[in-house]
Amino acid sequence: MPRILIAGCGYVGQSAADLFHDAGWEVEGWTASPESAANLSNKPYPIVAVDIADADRMAKRPKNFDAVIHCASTRGGDTALYRSVYLIGAGNLLQRFDRATIVFTSSTSVYAQVNGELVTEESIATPRHETGKVLRETEDLVLSRGGIIARLAGIYGPGRSALLKMFLSGEASIDPQNDRFVNQVHRDDIAAALFLLIDQRAVVAQIYNVVDDGPIWQSECYRWLAAKLNRPIPPLGKAEPGRKRGVSNKRVSNAKLHRLGWTPGYPSFSEAMERSILPSFELPKS
Repeated sequence: MPRILIAGCGYVGQSAADLFHDAGWEVEGWTASPESAANLSNKPYPIVAVDIADADRMAKRPKNFDAVIHCASTRGGDTALYRSVYLIGAGNLLQRFDRATIVFTSSTSVYAQVNGELVTEESIATPRHETGKVLRETEDLVLSRGGIIARLAGIYGPGRSALLKMFLSGEASIDPQNDRFVNQVHRDDIAAALFLLIDQRAVVAQIYNVVDDGPIWQSECYRWLAAKLNRPIPPLGKAEPGRKRGVSNKRVSNAKLHRLGWTPGYPSFSEAMERSILPSFELPKS
């Protein structure tokens, strides 16, 4: 029975761990805190509290894994936390599990294009923010050791959608002068992509964009939500200057992952919203 470690058994990690377990893999999940591990004690596979930045703690765990997915999250932390969780964490995993296939879940935010360009894995990825630069440094480290990079678009799924939360809270606005393409991917489609990359033995030392089939204008997202929920379209307004997210504008291609055999179950914003996300939210009455 093949064995896999999910280093970061959070929103995405749990979905991936469940998928591998259901497919007959022996799974172990790691979380950053004992409290998180305790909350997942009902899982049919062990969940252990291990800080991947702590090499000594990691050394106490078994190392006979065939594959390791680094999908730990900083939850929007600063540069120092990014360096600890991503760069140092990846280095520790690579050293400890030197015979395993390593997959690092990075982000399409490393693409800093601003003119709506179509970007592929071959496109220039030179992020402006220091946190993005740490992601690129981590990618290079993992690639140099024969690992695989999965660049995830904006993650949404049951109980999670940044755009929907902004729309419902009244914080959303539409800036006609600075509209941008939004690239997103459903949590379960990420899990399916990670499973494919490992189970099908994808070419190592490669980068794969993980994004749905339909980049969509942010204004179109809000207009769709307004029509669907019978609520007013967000007001016109200027985008917040200097915000960390949303400073780029590009259309991320998933053609490379498609060629590997991946097909998203939620290929578009509207399908993901109607079939998965809206039913999981407690919507206020209009």
